[in-house]
Amino acid sequence: MLRVAVPNKGSLSEAATGILAEAGYKQRRSTKDLTLTDSANEVEFYYLRPRDIAVYVGEGTLDVGISGRDLVLDSHADADVIMGLGFGSSTFRFAGRPGVADSVKDLAGKRIATSYAGVLQDHLAENGVEAAVVRLDGAVESAVQLGVADVIADVVETGTTLRQAGLEVFGEPILQSEAVLIKRHGVDTPPNGLQQLVRRLEGVLIARNYVMMDYDIRAEDVDAATAVAPGLESPTVSPLHRQGWVAVRVMVQRAEAQRLMDQLWEVGARAILTTDIHACRI
Repeated sequence: MLRVAVPNKGSLSEAATGILAEAGYKQRRSTKDLTLTDSANEVEFYYLRPRDIAVYVGEGTLDVGISGRDLVLDSHADADVIMGLGFGSSTFRFAGRPGVADSVKDLAGKRIATSYAGVLQDHLAENGVEAAVVRLDGAVESAVQLGVADVIADVVETGTTLRQAGLEVFGEPILQSEAVLIKRHGVDTPPNGLQQLVRRLEGVLIARNYVMMDYDIRAEDVDAATAVAPGLESPTVSPLHRQGWVAVRVMVQRAEAQRLMDQLWEVGARAILTTDIHACRI
């Protein structure tokens, strides 16, 4: 069976189990369950700390896993990213008191507190900066006020917590992160079930980002309409009982749907409808 590591808690946990459930895999009903076997799909799921998942996968103990890109890089585990999963987005940045620094180049000789020592050390090395890295497990934003560090490097979402601590972000982002599917580095032959897992997850992501659009239009205006919404390959066009009219079906990006409906109306489309896609294979 394919052995898959899934975050057992934290911001990635619920979204990870959600996307796997949408992909047709059985998931645990209680957070107390540490493992689950999906016999129908020949997959075993192991629910682990997000920070440990890359280590288990990199060592080959488990075949694949879902974790954050930041956690994978921070672990220095022997693991490769297979695909991004479209959730758990975050930005890793420097922050400090106003005027303390403008860029990473200003941090030479300073103390930097972080929960992601691996990511930070790699970034400093890439920029040729020597600084003292202070590793903390939490409440990094308090490090400056308590005199432990001069600046911090941490995940920034709204920035509210930083402002409450009297800090502001500076410089370019260190890392843009999201949830990713990973496998062990250097494995040439994928384990059984991995290709199916990837296809299913890709199908879920497409279904989340696209809608099916149907409309009626005069046959003579089809070319103008398909220029507006060409679809992934080409639209499906079917004749209607009404002479000279056809029904058109096409996949469009969800974020563009309203704008495309307006444009299709302008070229003569009528009875324009959009419907959700629950699963697909492209």
